[in-house]
Amino acid sequence: MLNLFNLALKLNGYPIGKARQVLKNIQNKNESDFKAYVEAKKQDIVAFHLTRNAFYKSFAKNANPLAWDTVPVMTKSDLQHPPDTLWSDGFSKHKVYIDKTSGASGHPFTFSKDKFCHAMTWAVIQDRFGWYDIDFNASRQARLYGIPLDAQGYFKEKFKDMMSHRTRFNVFDLRDAAFEDWLRVFRNKQPDYINGYTSPMVLFAKYLQQKNIVLKTECPPLKVCIPTSEMLFKEDRTLMEKQFGVPVINEYGASELDLIAFENPEGQWQVTSETLYVEILDEHDQMVPYGEAGRLVITALYNKAQPFIRYDIGDEGILSRQSTLKIPILEKLTGRTNDIAVLPSGKKAAGLTFYYITKRIIDKDCTVKEFVVEQLTPDTFKIIYVSSEALSKNDRTRITAEMETYLEKGLRINFERQDQLVRLKSGKLKQFRSYLNTNP
Repeated sequence: MLNLFNLALKLNGYPIGKARQVLKNIQNKNESDFKAYVEAKKQDIVAFHLTRNAFYKSFAKNANPLAWDTVPVMTKSDLQHPPDTLWSDGFSKHKVYIDKTSGASGHPFTFSKDKFCHAMTWAVIQDRFGWYDIDFNASRQARLYGIPLDAQGYFKEKFKDMMSHRTRFNVFDLRDAAFEDWLRVFRNKQPDYINGYTSPMVLFAKYLQQKNIVLKTECPPLKVCIPTSEMLFKEDRTLMEKQFGVPVINEYGASELDLIAFENPEGQWQVTSETLYVEILDEHDQMVPYGEAGRLVITALYNKAQPFIRYDIGDEGILSRQSTLKIPILEKLTGRTNDIAVLPSGKKAAGLTFYYITKRIIDKDCTVKEFVVEQLTPDTFKIIYVSSEALSKNDRTRITAEMETYLEKGLRINFERQDQLVRLKSGKLKQFRSYLNTNP
């Protein structure tokens, strides 16, 4: 079989063969050599952008490549500039990979990668998927993502789907009738794996549960399901594994960086240390010990087109005490730093707290398909849900009482039933949103 996926990368100027060899060389280093490699790459990428990137020269005036503590932390808002103002010398529109973040964080922006850096991204992705016998040049993918609606973007994605053996499913239509079509496609196309947003996967699993269908019996080649871009809750994972009949593998990534962490065959969330340097920092930008929570701050070691150096991705997490520099293990993601609810008393709570509380109650009512939580004012929240029938007064009372128990008294909870939830343009579902102008 032709290696169409790798061929497409090569034809677009992404040296995937070289990238795969570089990745293999990195992985073959022992712990001592790996430590020296990381330190050298950290110094090199800072020095490169200090000498070749006008934006970074201005941003990191006091940075010393040999003293990491002098290198400033950058945020998404720091990078909300026209892309050509962020490029290093020698780079132009035709010499970089350009894309946009989804905006799920509240700070959307256009970013760039040099072509070797983007090839390294794909080398890592192919390596990780290979842990589960998935070959991008041969395996057939069921793709649960959004798609651009403009003609150029639409046909570009459809061409990439063809080159990558991908069958794309419409995540903007999640009715039972649509799921009937999905099931027919799985029976006819017989994909090897599922990859895409978590929330439509969960709804599809619920549909299969109602029909008493295990997907693998209808699609025997199916090997694995890999959700991404949205929170994967334990209960949802259990449901998906039961109804799909295959393992569910958790990943965590960011389009502007790389595949940040991927669940290895031992069940650990292994951080991509080959191309990224991941730190967990406290509120004073100091590293916390393994096992303690803090902000994920990430350096892209290979991106020379645009600096992502000590980049605060907007998430909080914990690196396991079992981590090493070569194999860091992401023990837990504790939430997005911008998804913070500020209560009337001044108390702050992670926005997903509301989602967890509500989910535990609503999951007992199989008529509710999905929901989101919005904060309208410090004491007022709205739960928007999709259901075949309205929540009972008893359910609404229990949800309000649970929120007050976990948070504080005096909260007002409004409920709004809809036929369909509004998703981001990318197709993602943002589970919690605050409309307060807060700086947590």
